[in-house]
Amino acid sequence: MTDTAPPPAVSGTPHYILEHTFGYTEFRGDQQDIIDTLVRGRDALVLMPTGGGKSLCYQIPALARRGCGIVISPLIALMQDQVEALRAAGVAAAFLNSSLGYDQVQDIEARLTQGELDLLYLAPERLLQPRTLELLERVQISLFAIDEAHCVSQWGHDFRADYLQLSCLHQRFPEVPRVALTATADQRTRREIAQRLDLENARHFVSSFDRPNIQYRIATKNNPKQQLLQFLNSEQRGNAGVIYCLSRNKVESTAAWLQSQGFNALPYHAGLAADVRAVHQRRFLREDGVIVVATIAFGMGIDKPDVRFVAHLDLPKSIEAYYQETGRAGRDSEAATALLLYGLEDVVKLSQMATTSEGSEEHKRQERQRLDAMLGLCEITSCRRRALLRYFDEELPHDCGNCDTCLEPPATWDASDAARKLMSCIYRTGQRFGAAHVIDVLRGGDTEKIRQFNHQQLSTYGIGADLSATEWRAIARQLVVRGYLQVNGEAFNALQLTELCRPVLRSEESLQLRTLPKAATRVAGNSSGANNAREHIEISLQDQPLWDALRALRKSLAEERGVPPYVVFHDATLREMLSAKPRNRAEMLAISGIGDSKLERFGDDFLALLASFSGTETVTG
Repeated sequence: MTDTAPPPAVSGTPHYILEHTFGYTEFRGDQQDIIDTLVRGRDALVLMPTGGGKSLCYQIPALARRGCGIVISPLIALMQDQVEALRAAGVAAAFLNSSLGYDQVQDIEARLTQGELDLLYLAPERLLQPRTLELLERVQISLFAIDEAHCVSQWGHDFRADYLQLSCLHQRFPEVPRVALTATADQRTRREIAQRLDLENARHFVSSFDRPNIQYRIATKNNPKQQLLQFLNSEQRGNAGVIYCLSRNKVESTAAWLQSQGFNALPYHAGLAADVRAVHQRRFLREDGVIVVATIAFGMGIDKPDVRFVAHLDLPKSIEAYYQETGRAGRDSEAATALLLYGLEDVVKLSQMATTSEGSEEHKRQERQRLDAMLGLCEITSCRRRALLRYFDEELPHDCGNCDTCLEPPATWDASDAARKLMSCIYRTGQRFGAAHVIDVLRGGDTEKIRQFNHQQLSTYGIGADLSATEWRAIARQLVVRGYLQVNGEAFNALQLTELCRPVLRSEESLQLRTLPKAATRVAGNSSGANNAREHIEISLQDQPLWDALRALRKSLAEERGVPPYVVFHDATLREMLSAKPRNRAEMLAISGIGDSKLERFGDDFLALLASFSGTETVTG
């Protein structure tokens, strides 16, 4: 494959396309190097966090090279919004998926063969159909972009079997550059992506995984509904967000409960009818302040920029899953929050799922290791962001100042004596019972099970009455995380001792454990330690009427065109418009996020609105 760049298919360089099509004046991070690599006809593997600008890395070279760019995307439900955003920017884009009728498919295929398309989105299963591959062999292709490339990893949380066959692109189209992109991949997954997609010889670009605008907060479950309600009422009223639950039943019940509390909440899981899922997703993307309560079936590739929070009501099964899901917040670089509530029951449930899965013993072992790493992140007493980045082999040289452990360092206490009591009780009850029963014995409970097994006669009965059941659960959870205890999923989730217990039981080792954390206090916007995160800009009382009018106009224009409001302009663009108050098209074009096409479509409407508030006449020239 040569490094000679073909003549550009459109006017100007990649920088010209960046400015005049997408409305930005500068590339970020590795964007320019990635784009130049693809324009020269070379392959690339790109790891870039959500909100880092991955899409431009393949959209701009697709426009700069001759032919049509083919984008492989795993979720057909999201293609429409991605294509609409491109069309609003003046790009000839389309998608082919099962939602289209026969005549629509024929029209798009005709436009493709006649060279009228800049970008075409396909699901992997559609791409791999012999008919589609034969069609692509008859047209000029500028590049192949494989989005959400971590789906190729059989160890990952979003595995898609169809992705395993995408290596055929290298074999059938050897002269067409390919780029694989993902926001989540540890070293093992990166190697697997490169191997399975024949990208070992590609240039690898690994951007920082840091999302400094996201505040990470993790708390133990203590009446989780009330914890969630307090979080939403005190910080997130009227904001869009995603709430993740492990089970479909919990999704349904949580969404119904939030609706009863006055929130615009919608359920989303694979058990809902496809048309219901599509409606809920469309409302989330196009309406303000919608909360989606979902299983992991929702979210991959979500382009909505103004998601202000992601909450987990159950423990994710890996740090990769946690990072991927929390990354859907704050794509606009403004302040966002990731809240996780977890408990020992989550550990038990995920351990059972791993034990009973149909995977190999090696796969089960890997799953357990990933769960242990996730638990370690929860229980850590130091900066969470540093621990999170370290998992992806990135070192943050200082504490972030924008996670709960930085904002309110957790207190620790000498739990050596309590740990010995718990371990002794587990041993004396035969290592056959779960945490609930052991804690009942420790606290001197009077339950049917205690009487059945005569456990009120044990020497450990009632020796832990000075601590609450909640405190004992926290101790048990931390001992599991640290490896002093294990949960036997094949023996009714019994707590059992490990070899690490011996020095503690013999008083040869002391234990400092994390106490129950208090609710973290959210700092308005980002804290001073939040690196380069954009400060959250509060709207002044004086500017509030104009701000409301700008948002109302955006919503009206979006509804006329049947697209989400952010397809017209992002919030960041409206904020800059509010500050700069442009008076003519030239000044409007200087606003970040406004390119030639959007200026032509929407510029005069916004200029007229701004002029009406300033009392001046609009200058359209």
